[in-house]
Amino acid sequence: MSRALATFFGVGLLPWAPGTWGTAAAIPVAWVLHGLGGFPLLLAATVLVFALGWWATVDATRGMDDHDPSEIVIDEVAGVWVALWPLSAGLWHAGVDPWVFPWPGWVGAFVVFRLFDIWKPGPVGWADRRGDPLGVMLDDVLAGLGAALVVAVAAYISHGVLGM
Repeated sequence: MSRALATFFGVGLLPWAPGTWGTAAAIPVAWVLHGLGGFPLLLAATVLVFALGWWATVDATRGMDDHDPSEIVIDEVAGVWVALWPLSAGLWHAGVDPWVFPWPGWVGAFVVFRLFDIWKPGPVGWADRRGDPLGVMLDDVLAGLGAALVVAVAAYISHGVLGM
């Protein structure tokens, strides 16, 4: 079960760019969670995925030299869900139909999250250098927080300043 969870049910086993595939696979799941329960459900699911992902990563990497094998993508799931928080929270707060999940928000979250996850600026790199299962999960959550900040600022500019 830990391997299935760590690979996000096999998505991480895809041969090319598993982190990108894991991130992409997580977005429709986030949309369904948002549709079923709004931001509170996405928030709770993110916390649960972080905890279960940490456990799965501990189990999946036990005895391995590589602390962060590419097939483990549950960390990308948690990270991109964090990046989607401003979109989900804003829609939920505004009372928008829960099944609406506009593409500029989720595309922006996807792109900026992947950028931060690959680039690993500041605290993201620090977490990655920990070399343990917590670092595997934490670097993506920190990349997600950075992406969430960019998404929130972009939404503020688009909807607040520009009034679109």
